[in-house]
Parts: sequence; structure tokens; C-alpha cells
Amino acid sequence: MDGDQLTSAIAACLARLAAGDLGARDEIISLCGDRLRTLAHRMLARFPNVRRWDDTDDVFQNAAMRLHRALAQLPIESPRELMALAATQIHRELLDLARHHAGPSSYAANHGTNIAPRGSAPGQSRVHHVDRIASAEDHIERWSAFHEAVSRLPAEQREIFHLVWHLGADQQTIARLLDCSERTVKSRWREVREAVKAALDGQAPE
Repeated sequence: MDGDQLTSAIAACLARLAAGDLGARDEIISLCGDRLRTLAHRMLARFPNVRRWDDTDDVFQNAAMRLHRALAQLPIESPRELMALAATQIHRELLDLARHHAGPSSYAANHGTNIAPRGSAPGQSRVHHVDRIASAEDHIERWSAFHEAVSRLPAEQREIFHLVWHLGADQQTIARLLDCSERTVKSRWREVREAVKAALDGQAPE
């Protein structure tokens, strides 16, 4: 199924869902599976502390369940809106996984690779890498703030953000999708960057 056929199929499912056919949610998830898995893989790369313990399929499966539930609660009118919603669910899943792994009692926090010997003598006690845990918590806080800043953008700017940041679309493709000029896309993307930067006081995530 090529891109246009997939878009048409998703649009048809969204129309069924809007008419009350909740069974269309399963078909939407199935149709979007490959794109969602690719998106999960791309976004996972920005969370090294999660990538260490969870793979793309883990993130995809949990995010797909989140998306399935969200589709029963939120009105989605177009495939573009659907992908933006999917990106949001994947990001929320990654943040939750990051918080889970950063917890002081988690397996990740207590794994052998997170501790180091005090000295070289056999049997000497070992200590936790507090700096690594603090770094992970700071990473989570910055990504949470980033996510919140994006969620507060006007719908027009938020759509540009999702197309560029999450889907990796180029300006020519976005201009065609939004039926506007590439200059307009460039201008809107600059506005998005400035708005997010201002909301984060210039401290964007790594």
C-alpha cells in the first residue's frame, strides 16, 4: 500500500470512528503499525537511559495501546492529526519509561553497571553513581518541559512541529501537505522554534 492509499484508508477508518464504530480503532493501529514503529525508533534515540533497557517494539506496543485508548476519547479528523496524536503518545510513553528507570528502587538504578568500587582492594564496598541518576532526572525534567511547551503551541504551529520534529518531513513535503509555500513553512518553523525556546528559557533538551 503506497502513501496515498494508506492515507485514504486511514481517513476512511477515522470517518467510521467518528460515526461511532469503535472497532475502527483496531484497523487504524494495524494500518499505522509500520509508521508508528519507525516513529518510536526515531524518538527512542533521544532517550539513551530508556534505550538501554527497552527496545523499539516495547515502546511501540505500549504507545499503540495509549493511542488506542486516546482514539476513543479524542475527535481526530485527519491522518495528519492522527500522526500528531501518535507522536504525543509515544513521547508520553518514553517519559514514563524514563521516570520508571530513574527511580531509586528500579532495576536500572540498581544494576551492577551503575555502581563502582571505592578502591581496587578485593571485597571493598561499592557506591552508587549519584551523578548518573541526577543526570537522568535532569534529562527527564527537560524533556517533560519540552513536551509541555509543545502541547501549548497553537494548533497551526503544533502541526508544523510534529511534521518536522517527529515525522522528519522536509519543507517541500510540508508545503504540499498544508497547501502553502515553502517560505510560509520556513517562517512558521522559525516561529515554533522561538516559541519553544522562550517557553524553556533557552534550555532545550539535548
